[in-house]
Amino acid sequence: MRQICAERQGSGLAIGIVRSRFNEEIGAQMLESCARRLAELGVDPADITVVTVPGALESPLALQKLAATGKYDALIALGAVIRGETYHFEIVSNESAAGIAAVALDSGLPVANGILTTDTEEQACARTEQKGRDCAEAAVEMANLARAIERTHR
Repeated sequence: MRQICAERQGSGLAIGIVRSRFNEEIGAQMLESCARRLAELGVDPADITVVTVPGALESPLALQKLAATGKYDALIALGAVIRGETYHFEIVSNESAAGIAAVALDSGLPVANGILTTDTEEQACARTEQKGRDCAEAAVEMANLARAIERTHR
């Protein structure tokens, strides 16, 4: 049995981040946490590109454009969708998640989904620090896993 493992060592990786500006403070805090964790993992800040978009529904297109450049090892989507009084919450939550997953599958590029979907702003604020860290770790690990799989099957 062959086992392929990935490290959480980010040196030499290029990471693209798409951050939604809707719920601005939450997205900004997530970006700060994510960037800090990427640096701890060894990703050079010069190898991180951040793109902002109006909201979560615009994230998949920006991710797709970044993926198409062929310059990134992994991508990260950050933002927050907070439940309101209308059905719009479900549409934005579901469609942004589906779009993010489609970008990963269509491009073959790891995409960490850090779009929080919460009932309240308080719930979103309570999750910003950890979600930003989690996305950084997932992006680095999955980029390394993709490289390891490609090396193993050449």
